[in-house]
Amino acid sequence: MITCYTLAHGQLREGDGLDSEVLLFVDPDSAERELLQAWFHLDAHALASALDPDEVSRIEAHRDGLFLIWKRPQNYSGGDSFAFQVSSFGLLLDDRRLVLIAPDSSPLDGLGNRHALERPLDVLLGILLDNLHHYLGHLKVIKLVGRELQQRFEQSLENRHLMQMFNLSESLIHYINAIHSNGAVLARLRSHGEKQHFDAAALALIDDLVIENTQCHKQAEIYSMVFAGLMDARGNLANNAMNETLRKLTLINVVFLPLNLIASIGGMSEFSMMTAGVPWWASYSLLVLAMMLLGAGMVLGLKRMARRMA
Repeated sequence: MITCYTLAHGQLREGDGLDSEVLLFVDPDSAERELLQAWFHLDAHALASALDPDEVSRIEAHRDGLFLIWKRPQNYSGGDSFAFQVSSFGLLLDDRRLVLIAPDSSPLDGLGNRHALERPLDVLLGILLDNLHHYLGHLKVIKLVGRELQQRFEQSLENRHLMQMFNLSESLIHYINAIHSNGAVLARLRSHGEKQHFDAAALALIDDLVIENTQCHKQAEIYSMVFAGLMDARGNLANNAMNETLRKLTLINVVFLPLNLIASIGGMSEFSMMTAGVPWWASYSLLVLAMMLLGAGMVLGLKRMARRMA
């Protein structure tokens, strides 16, 4: 699907015709791919890279201008998995137009009015700025979700909460890689702007993008280290709780195994024969009392042994 946009009065408005300043190709089919190859001289590799979610961000010179691959965060749909994903889209910039190639129309959905859109370069920088703010918004959500999971984990040591924390940690790793590769693109874009004599406002905005991208990268790294430490701590707590449960079960087995042996002997007819001269109620009462004393002694002995080992 092809959507055309024109620039009027500092804003982006829908238009018609391939001569518009901004063109958005959403998941182009074979005919639209041929159009991109014929009109804008994009080869099959560039088109495949623009739609590959695992493609690394990059910027390269094109016969008509610049071609960029940019990593962006996908819209979070919620759910219990707490997995945040990233995807890629391509941008072809020249003096007359900006061509976007994306799997959906989201690259232009969040384009705000922070600055006037007078030319295709302004639209490109606005898209990159909104993507950075999208990353920062997701990092805030990840921080809040992490706090909630921490509270849940303190109440219940369930594997489900540990897996959710693992998904958040994995999402942060993807974000760190994407933001880092985007930073390399911004650095080369700044260098290209100096060579092409971009105006001072465009260069200043690129500098702001570089600074915000660096801060976003540092923030994602800090969150990743915090989540890694939390996962290790929670895993150790779960192991300690399991070890404590197994220790108690072992203590119960150690105490009752000899008592079961004595009770089995006392339940046989030989015990009655050995205590034939003693009334049955007295002999069996003494047996139960002896078992209780033996059990209490074993419990005290095992506890003292456990304290010495600790």
